[in-house]
Amino acid sequence: MSAEEDARRLASGPAPSRIVRSRDLRNRNASESRLAVDPAAADHADSTDAVAGAGDAATVDGAPTTQERSFDPLRLCIFATVALLGWVLGPFALLFFACLGFAGYWRARRAGLTRSKCLLRDTRLVLTYLAVLVVAALWGAWTLIAGWL
Repeated sequence: MSAEEDARRLASGPAPSRIVRSRDLRNRNASESRLAVDPAAADHADSTDAVAGAGDAATVDGAPTTQERSFDPLRLCIFATVALLGWVLGPFALLFFACLGFAGYWRARRAGLTRSKCLLRDTRLVLTYLAVLVVAALWGAWTLIAGWL
């Protein structure tokens, strides 16, 4: 084969960006099927998707462009919002979130959850911790309201 024939053969095939993209899509599909089988790996999905999605290529007006997916720090935004609500609303925010967490863990425990991803691990310890937070929030709300009167 001559160099000219090689050039024609390569030019008639798919663009390199499509080859790379199809490989990334196969990797992503494999990781999604793994997550469907192993739901415990769902926390790891955010970081692996960002890595597997890096370098995805798309074509705009015939010119390939790279769309890099980066880590979305949504949890950090949520933490900041909860901290803001705690600062502004004080013990009332603590009471709300502790009650919400207690109700969620109570329902999950009744459904059969015995181990949690929480640092305390055992759902009985988590429920005890959240109950203590509810009591502390009630005390804080009482002292705040008593100070206004």
